[in-house]
Amino acid sequence: MSRLAQHLARIDVLRVRAFPHQRTEEADVVSGPGYHLAELARSEGFWGDDGTARAGLGEEYEAECGALSTLLSARWGEPQLLGMGGALIRGTEGEEIPEPWRELSGTTPYVELWRAEERWIAVAVTQRGPELPLQLLAAVTVNDPP
Repeated sequence: MSRLAQHLARIDVLRVRAFPHQRTEEADVVSGPGYHLAELARSEGFWGDDGTARAGLGEEYEAECGALSTLLSARWGEPQLLGMGGALIRGTEGEEIPEPWRELSGTTPYVELWRAEERWIAVAVTQRGPELPLQLLAAVTVNDPP
């Protein structure tokens, strides 16, 4: 099974999985009331990198996210691009931002977003800091975007 097929299968499993009543973490999925946030891929860290490895790998992760987006768009139409900067600012000013949006607002500038039945599906490339790994994440949630 190709890597993209694995990502699609993972998203499909999350779309039908029940949401827990409280936050749980298992392997590479964080779930809570109304959401699942799954790590589809993770790079190595970039300690001691002069920026070239991170830039090259960043392009690869963006391309993989773009290919996944193309497959998801074949199912649900063109995605909305949702900028996360406003949610980040509002969250730092004390507004309660629901998960997974709070988590995503701190690690990525935007997500690609679809509405499928009663759930939102989002994909994004994220990074928590310049030396930390890149991640390809998928979110499935009933919590409306901020």
